[in-house]
Amino acid sequence: MAMTLRLTDDEADALRRQAEREDRSMQEVVREAVREYVERRTHSARVDEALHVLAPRCANLLDRLGKA
Repeated sequence: MAMTLRLTDDEADALRRQAEREDRSMQEVVREAVREYVERRTHSARVDEALHVLAPRCANLLDRLGKA
């Protein structure tokens, strides 16, 4: 899928410098950044969901540990 990404001059310069440092294209750097961003957000969402399920189940234990 093709798309247009609009960056400020500063963002474009930073991206260009990073791509040069890594000897990769700006497109490769952006695609990797998007993958990493999505992975982090997906992981955070799974952790939040697990806490939402587990917190009520562990409320008594957490309360007792807090009083110990």
